[in-house]
Amino acid sequence: MPAPTPRQHYDEMYLPGRRAGKAAGRDQIGDPVREHYRPLVEWLQGMPPERVAEKRREADLLFHRIGITFAVYGEDAGAERLIPFDIVPRIIPLAEWEMLARGLKQRVTALNRFLHDIYHGQEILKAGVIPAEQVLTNEAYQVAMVGLDLPNRVYSQISGIDLIRHEDGNYYVLEDNLRTPSGVSYMLENRKMMMRLFPELFARQAVLPIEHYPGLLLDTLRAAAPREMREPTVVVLTPGQYNSAYFEHAFLAQQMGVELVEGADLFVKDGHVYMRTTGGRQRVDVIYRRIDDPYLDPLAFRPDSMLGVPGLLSVYRAGNVGLANAMGTGVADDKSTYPYVPDMIRFYLGEDPILNNVPTWQCKKPADYEHVMDNLAELVVKEVQGSGGYGMLIGPAATKEEIETFRTLIQANPANYIAQPTLSLSTCPTFVEQGIAPRHIDLRPFVLSGKDVKFVPGGLTRVALKDGSLVVNSSQGGGTKDTWVVE
Repeated sequence: MPAPTPRQHYDEMYLPGRRAGKAAGRDQIGDPVREHYRPLVEWLQGMPPERVAEKRREADLLFHRIGITFAVYGEDAGAERLIPFDIVPRIIPLAEWEMLARGLKQRVTALNRFLHDIYHGQEILKAGVIPAEQVLTNEAYQVAMVGLDLPNRVYSQISGIDLIRHEDGNYYVLEDNLRTPSGVSYMLENRKMMMRLFPELFARQAVLPIEHYPGLLLDTLRAAAPREMREPTVVVLTPGQYNSAYFEHAFLAQQMGVELVEGADLFVKDGHVYMRTTGGRQRVDVIYRRIDDPYLDPLAFRPDSMLGVPGLLSVYRAGNVGLANAMGTGVADDKSTYPYVPDMIRFYLGEDPILNNVPTWQCKKPADYEHVMDNLAELVVKEVQGSGGYGMLIGPAATKEEIETFRTLIQANPANYIAQPTLSLSTCPTFVEQGIAPRHIDLRPFVLSGKDVKFVPGGLTRVALKDGSLVVNSSQGGGTKDTWVVE
């Protein structure tokens, strides 16, 4: 499995061979421009630099006023950052989005089938498609979920699938997020901000709407209720205001018109979950939890957890409360499970994958281990349970000392690491201090699974603001863009 050698990044706005150069502190915008970007390019040509600077300042001020910040773990207590917002949108033509939508639906459907299977008949393990130890010894596998039937057989109601576009122009799935995926609030607020700052842009192109996402989310959560009911009571369970995604928890609760609660606001009595209110206790039917499995129930998992609800697991297993996402979903988005997702699609759906994986070496396999150790300087190495850009080595950008440190870590625990080729993430023009310059981006669409699979057109585009950087995570200095799907 040879690693592709990066040669030329795919430019989302320009066709190959565009003119380089700077004019008035900005890129010289000229042909050949991709057709779906032409109205934006014409608008940029007529945009005075001083108006750009003014609008960027206005966006920062508005984001501060709204409170769109995130905490960074390891920094001073209470320290918050503003996620940088770029005013050049990422644009996807409708035909391209429709292909992505088919691939996303196929992938998430197979992942949910896989989760139901491993907690029931385990047919994929019996068939030898996936090694049993890959699942049954995985630290995210929850024995408590074995034999538990869930509404619509859905385990991951909210899935965030990270996509990148390589130099060959094709999209690849970088990773699946099936536990508590975040970022949808920034997708929604970025759109509001663009419509407020540049309403004239939306008159130039038919940009498909995304503002109905909270309604789709609420419908999806209601479908997770343990039994058919007209108006199930839904709450959003947050770890609290010091969590890095607390803004999103509060935002989504407000947008859906449901209560935002912490563990102390809920209690178990007579086999049901109740919420404390000023009018007395109120039964809760569905919990959209933004707390990781080990902290959900101190009676069943970590006894030192102050975030969860004592007795929650017993109510869940009795079928008296729904959880979104379900416990035990992490076994399907583990980075060591990721290489098997194409096989899941073939096994459960009888189809070839529409969206391909990135080639992946599993360091627990002797041959893969040798390849990785021989080529650390050319590869991206990740912890199988890592997230947020932490626990990762980007070989071509690393120092000799960093490479040797990772070599020692892999030697100590090979099963904890996978490696992938350094793909050339596509670039999109972005406003930086020097003017407009290309910066690397990815895309996280959000897939909702209930009685059927739904999503809004687009997703969260994350951008690596440092020149040459491939790390788009906000915790590592990345920013975000509005994502347009245009007819």
